[in-house]
Amino acid sequence: MSDVESEKTPGLSADEEKEISDNQPPRAAVLHETIRFQGDHELERTLGALWWSALAAGLTMGLSLMAMGLLYSRLPEGESAQVIASLGYSAGFLAVILARQQLFTENTITAVLPVMTTPTLANFGRLLRLWGVVLLGNLVGTLLVAWVMLELPIFDSKTDEAFLEVGRKVMENDISQMFAKGIISGWMIATMVWMIPSMESAKVWIIIMITYLMALGDFTHIVVGSAEVSYLVWAGEETWRNFLFTFALPTLAGNIIGGSCIFALISHAQVRSESGTPPEPPATQEKRRD
Repeated sequence: MSDVESEKTPGLSADEEKEISDNQPPRAAVLHETIRFQGDHELERTLGALWWSALAAGLTMGLSLMAMGLLYSRLPEGESAQVIASLGYSAGFLAVILARQQLFTENTITAVLPVMTTPTLANFGRLLRLWGVVLLGNLVGTLLVAWVMLELPIFDSKTDEAFLEVGRKVMENDISQMFAKGIISGWMIATMVWMIPSMESAKVWIIIMITYLMALGDFTHIVVGSAEVSYLVWAGEETWRNFLFTFALPTLAGNIIGGSCIFALISHAQVRSESGTPPEPPATQEKRRD
């Protein structure tokens, strides 16, 4: 008998003990296997399915820029405006994640865990294939939605100026800041992905909390930032060279390091340290219970 069992409160019925067991949060190994299982499914998807889902996600992420610009243009100037307008940053993430569209920074942990579990060349190749297609689709979508927001007569001049200000704020960072803030952003997105399976009923609040803090801290994100900075490029205030070398590449590297090399690696090491054998996939566990 273990120490935990010997210290149980006396007088509990079997039903009460089962209720206590059911109310325990899932172990890290269960979360790891749930996300790994999802990642393995994503790695198996066809190129066409990945491309269209990633393109849709890029278009949808334009909601973040749109919501922030609309809020900024209708709030009085001052620091308090950012506290409120940063809530708009969550709009794109909510829509993309709830619609189960392909977002690159989610895949810095979801698709990485299968590779860490079985580090073969074939799995690594599947990961690069997924990353390449999803990143390209996300960027094409964000560049397209930024062009549409600028060129079509949709918003008033005050809102258009607010969109420009959002992009200008991103480009105030130098290359090292883009990179460092991208690490924090990648780590925060990975944390969000890790939290959601254990608190599915609170998914919306988890997404809002994490992404709101990202906006409040001005952390750089390759997909949302692509919409913000490309808006400046389409408007003639920035060059594609600055978009690529000052913003995109440092931010992308930071997001990958924060999500894959730090969070995913540490989480994987934690689970492997607890047990030398990988946990069973959810489907296998369900069959065994039946």
